[in-house]
Amino acid sequence: MKQINTKASSTAYEAIRSMISQGQLCPGEELSERSLAESLQLGRTPVREAIKELCREGVLMSVPLRGTFVQRLSVEDLKEIHEVRLALEGMAAKLAAEKGGSPELRACMADLESLPDGPELDTFEAQRIGWDFHKAIFQAAGNARLAKLYADVRVQNSLAMQRVKNYDAERTRVVIKEHIAIGTAILDRNQTLAHQLVWDHLQKAMEAKLRSLVAVLG
Repeated sequence: MKQINTKASSTAYEAIRSMISQGQLCPGEELSERSLAESLQLGRTPVREAIKELCREGVLMSVPLRGTFVQRLSVEDLKEIHEVRLALEGMAAKLAAEKGGSPELRACMADLESLPDGPELDTFEAQRIGWDFHKAIFQAAGNARLAKLYADVRVQNSLAMQRVKNYDAERTRVVIKEHIAIGTAILDRNQTLAHQLVWDHLQKAMEAKLRSLVAVLG
């Protein structure tokens, strides 16, 4: 992100990004500058600046004479995002393992291990903890620039994920076990294993996402 001139513009930028990543703004949805300004209790100028920056980043799309829309991502976009995630998360796992983890990562591990394995499993809660776990790996890596790159990719990934069917309970249980294995390797300072487990985890996740996205797109 380029340096936005005012604090209000930065606030608007982060708020709109958050709305997209949390699914409050969906792919293809038109943005109303006025409505956003009112909901964020900000002036229209900082909102306009934030929208322009998000258009430059490819998160939003401005269509002449029509308006500004949340970007729709294709299968090829998802593949590119996956390749970037492999590079970023593989490196983050190695750095985190070198440092032996962090309190945030240990807290996520405790949350993962406390999730029930039976029919009472809440898949949405498990996915939320899973995203926190991935974020905690970057925090444990201790590289601010790497974390910033991941934050940018995460927003784009969320655009694709909104078009992908949520994991079922069976797949969610597998993901939980994969996360715990990755976290254990990091806490054990096993850099090679942590890196390999992250790659295996992301590859399996990518295959599942592609199957779902291809089904959605027909």
